[in-house]
Amino acid sequence: MQRLIFLFFIVLAGPLLAQSYPDLSRGYVHDFVDLMTDEEEAGVREKLEELHRERDIEFLVVTIETMSKYGHSGEIEPFATGLFNHRGIGDATRNDGILMLVSRYDRTMRIEVGSGYGDSKNDAMAAIIDDVMFPHFRDDDYARGIDRGVDAIIHNLTGVWPGEFNASLREKLANRFTSVISKIGDWIFVAYAAVAGLVFRLYRRWKRRRPRICPVDGAQMVRLNEAEDDRYLEQGQIVEERLRSVDHDVWLCPDCGHVTIESYKSIFSNKGACRSCQFRTLEAESTVLESATTTSTGLKRIDYTCANCGDQYHTHATIPRRSSSSSSSSSGGSSGGSSSGGGASGSW
Repeated sequence: MQRLIFLFFIVLAGPLLAQSYPDLSRGYVHDFVDLMTDEEEAGVREKLEELHRERDIEFLVVTIETMSKYGHSGEIEPFATGLFNHRGIGDATRNDGILMLVSRYDRTMRIEVGSGYGDSKNDAMAAIIDDVMFPHFRDDDYARGIDRGVDAIIHNLTGVWPGEFNASLREKLANRFTSVISKIGDWIFVAYAAVAGLVFRLYRRWKRRRPRICPVDGAQMVRLNEAEDDRYLEQGQIVEERLRSVDHDVWLCPDCGHVTIESYKSIFSNKGACRSCQFRTLEAESTVLESATTTSTGLKRIDYTCANCGDQYHTHATIPRRSSSSSSSSSGGSSGGSSSGGGASGSW
């Protein structure tokens, strides 16, 4: 009887734990946590509508409470990639969509980019997260961090700041001068944050390389070089280092032989966590099987391959119908773009 009851609860809990995603069927801004006021949200939405109207680039901003609310546990990268592809952000041919995902109570976020960018935007997105957004996030000013991050991403994509797409050169210069003067305090803060970020990176590098003391006999440990540390790593860890998704430091006590392994994830890697072996060795490739039109949905296949354990699987996602240019600019209708995991993540 106890076994039957246990099986009953397992069956009952299955649907509750299934992976799901927030509904992004309409609009460019989905602030499920109310991190922005209505006025702040409208300001961000106006910039994203302008980007779509002027450059035909679809960019969505999403804030959620936690990923576990949607049945996901673990890193944000596979969840963001899945959400991006489930929604089909961006153009199906160019794959140039952008997703900014903020998981408030997980204290982590990601800027996911379409597969058309490859890894060319990874460094820039990481710098925007660290230097533009996180200084505001750490002060619990999420609205300003999101707004400034949107500005920086749009400028990186187009070379133009929001509101200046159709301005003359004189108007652009006047707008930039006015903007700099009105936001001088923000620029000073950003400069300070950049310096603080550099200091933090130097500190983190020093902390990573500082001498370690063996917890067994108190002797000073030795950090092994890349050629020596492989014999202490699992095969999956060796593959992670080869793919540059995770770097592992091996510290060895020369007296007692005690080994300590410390791992550091790369914020520039587009490799996801494998569902089978859990190592960050998973790659994704999207193929459009049927293109969407204004009258019918399309279909795409997303192929996943693990470079470590060899696990291969695929999923299918529906590509929503294309919206006309007028309706898409106002509602944010998707065109079926996909991502292979490019972008950057960070935690504050």
